[in-house]
Amino acid sequence: MSTVVTPRASFILADNPGIMTLDGTNTWILREPGAGRSVVVDPGPDIAEHIDAVVAAAGDVALVLFTHHHWDHTDALERIVTATGAPTRAISAEYTRDADPLRDGETITVDGLVIDVVAAPGHTRDSVAFVLPQDRALLTGDMVLGTGTTVVAHPDGALGPYLESIRRFRSLVADGTVETILPGHGPVVADPAAVLDYYLSHREERLEQVRTAVAAGAQTAREVVETVYADVDPVLWDAAELSVRAQLDHLKA
Repeated sequence: MSTVVTPRASFILADNPGIMTLDGTNTWILREPGAGRSVVVDPGPDIAEHIDAVVAAAGDVALVLFTHHHWDHTDALERIVTATGAPTRAISAEYTRDADPLRDGETITVDGLVIDVVAAPGHTRDSVAFVLPQDRALLTGDMVLGTGTTVVAHPDGALGPYLESIRRFRSLVADGTVETILPGHGPVVADPAAVLDYYLSHREERLEQVRTAVAAGAQTAREVVETVYADVDPVLWDAAELSVRAQLDHLKA
């Protein structure tokens, strides 16, 4: 059964909890109230029981969208296409079937449902977000999580584009377009202004810590992690190293 969050958005949580996936992947089902067809965002891992639940809740699926290419969002691509016959769209043509890749700034409409496409590189090169203007909601994939901060997945992700994307999200909040964030993992973000401001300040703080660690003699990304992330559970250090590599690249630019 799906969990209803806004008049047009509900989600089903995939059973793939983990360090990087939190409680699991949120598969979003979007539908205009009273409409017959739906849009599925990030069908998730290739777990038959999960896709069966998504299909049961989504009914007639007009389109499947992907926020980015990571396995926990895309592995069920072929299974959901087989189950629904729906076309799929992503920034990357690799995850697009029977349709065109997504374009920044385009508007998708399905039976009265309006979805505005916002390219949001940073976590990955192909990350994209979706605005539901009628609900003032933003689906962020892994760019913004419901709990904690995300990884900038070097070398595919990059810190400069990431910061620009977060600032773009912040402007959508500032102008009243977005009041709620629907993340790819974790709970709904009810105060997006505070969370996005924290994301920006947190990255600036980490950058300064990385600068200090390098100045003190850290020569590798791992050495920076051992200094800057000393208070973080070491089980997360491999993920932190990806972000540190992105930070080091950013500082060299």
